[in-house]
Amino acid sequence: MNMKPRSICLAALSALALQACSLSPDLAETPPALRDMEEPLDLRAEPEDEAARAAMPAGTFSGLYLKDARATLEAKLNDPEAVVVDRVVENSPADRAGLRPGDLLLEAVLEDGEAREVATPSEWRKLELTAKPGSKLTLVVDRAGREAETELTLIARVRPARREAAERYREELRVGVVVRTATEVEARNAGLGPGGGAIVVGMSQKSPWRRAGLRFGDLVVAIDGEELTHPQQLLTKIREAADDHLNLAYVRDGERVEVEAGLTTRASTLREISIPPLFSYEADRGQREWSVLLGMVRYRSTAAAWRFRLLWIIALRSGDADELQESGT
Repeated sequence: MNMKPRSICLAALSALALQACSLSPDLAETPPALRDMEEPLDLRAEPEDEAARAAMPAGTFSGLYLKDARATLEAKLNDPEAVVVDRVVENSPADRAGLRPGDLLLEAVLEDGEAREVATPSEWRKLELTAKPGSKLTLVVDRAGREAETELTLIARVRPARREAAERYREELRVGVVVRTATEVEARNAGLGPGGGAIVVGMSQKSPWRRAGLRFGDLVVAIDGEELTHPQQLLTKIREAADDHLNLAYVRDGERVEVEAGLTTRASTLREISIPPLFSYEADRGQREWSVLLGMVRYRSTAAAWRFRLLWIIALRSGDADELQESGT
């Protein structure tokens, strides 16, 4: 069968276009962790403030030791904003009140009728430190799925509570920040309970929080007007934020500052432009793709990588670090 040269050219161009349209959809969706994190060495250790802690008022004692219950099955099934009783000191007010390890503490009602939810151990410690000896609390607890009330009378604490070791938390996708739990001295000086707040000990060089004015050593005390009672709240807020910013309050040199701090990753709405057969463009939540001339030239990108193809003879692909990973001619 004889074919004219013009027919051969059209067939070849069609084959090229079909080959170019078969762009591999295997680009990574999630950007890799930031590689430009800066963590000063002098912030890796806790401050030596044990003498200052020992000199602070010891507050009251309940004999009740709590831990975060949000990761436990009981909390998920019952009340995720609760703490679980970890230990009860023998012959303590908590022991006399009938509390047991495994109970979920949901709420504490003060003598004046004020009800306080207890969602983190630091909130309970703040209550112990601010209440006076002899104060009576009505505690609402959940035991095996049933709610009950019991009364507890706080007594004066003889010596400071045990010092808790600091923990570090990293966020490397939207903000690029490393925080640690505040010491008891740092937290109490900022009006928080022990374990509350988050000290900034690392930031990416491109972190939007640098532009917002945050610096190493700042103590974040509130997010969107809500008191920060555990660093994990900060990471959760960053991860779940629907807007492109968070309203933060932090303490520096005893002064409280409020700022609007940005986030680097934001969802985009669907956008599409099509001028067949010359040009098409589509952007959908972090993915972008455009093509020209029936797809003979095509480019696709995500937050983590990009890929370019010209006909079937040239293909380029790169990841977040802008290092060429694939080339073929």
